[in-house]
Amino acid sequence: MSFSKEVIRIDAAKETDRIVGEMRRIVGRVLHKRGAVIGISGGIDSSICLALSVKAFGADKVFALAMPEADSNPESAVLARKLARHYGVRYIVENLTAALAGFQVYQRRDEAIKNVFPEFDATYKAKIVLPDDLLDKDTLNVYRLTIISPEGEEKTARIPLNEYLQIVAASNFKQRSRTNMLYYHAERLNYAVIGTGNKNEHEQGFFVKYGDGGADIKPIAHLFKTQVYQLAAQLDVPKEIQGRTPTTDTYSAECTQEEFFFRVPFEVGDAIWYGMEHNVPVAEVAAAMKMTTAQVEHVQKDIARKIRTSEYLKANPYHIATEQE
Repeated sequence: MSFSKEVIRIDAAKETDRIVGEMRRIVGRVLHKRGAVIGISGGIDSSICLALSVKAFGADKVFALAMPEADSNPESAVLARKLARHYGVRYIVENLTAALAGFQVYQRRDEAIKNVFPEFDATYKAKIVLPDDLLDKDTLNVYRLTIISPEGEEKTARIPLNEYLQIVAASNFKQRSRTNMLYYHAERLNYAVIGTGNKNEHEQGFFVKYGDGGADIKPIAHLFKTQVYQLAAQLDVPKEIQGRTPTTDTYSAECTQEEFFFRVPFEVGDAIWYGMEHNVPVAEVAAAMKMTTAQVEHVQKDIARKIRTSEYLKANPYHIATEQE
């Protein structure tokens, strides 16, 4: 069979049944837990994982949390509430703003932003992004900082390494705080924490170690983002969630996952990645995607680089072996 964009299509009904069966087996027989706790944000990944959990354990054995903070998009909370009601699960809101402020998350982040843009203050919004010219250039992932004034004026500059590291380190408190909250409720209920990361996030390192990367089971970590969308109709995910653009929901300015990390649309990156994994010649992939071979190679190199440089995120803690006599 020749390569085409359709090669990453799956049998959504069959895959849903397979995942649900594995979730029941792992949570019940391996982990010996009574149900599932899951954080929901109104995004496609957490919505799919909630729907899978309901099919696996029943709505009465699933506990959902929305965990907004000061920078969260208000739409996320609205969609999360609608999603929980749609599937009939127990649902609470745990606002993390005060906890994050106590850790000085916003202060530490803003301190780094001010080092780049001295005029930045609480009236501004900010985000960090990658260049959008991946198809044209084989460029390294060098982040840029964008600030938006109250009047809507945007300024963008390359972030020095120290400021970049400080912004990311501060922002990662958000994901780690959410995971702490999930495990509080999971331990209280003797439930398992359901991870919501897909293959793109897990293998390319688009997650926070011991943050959103922390879970007891990851039902969709083997699925490309486009395959996650294929499950949406099968699992009756609300249309407004299916049509919502995936965002980081981490920075005060709206930031899509594409501009923050992946650099190309999922339907492009996923198909090229599939071809790379299955040793499909670059020329064949390029012809099917209506791209040049150089463009395909740029995407492949970017994916391979992210997988390679994020291995430490996926590694378990290293143990020092007992000295052999």
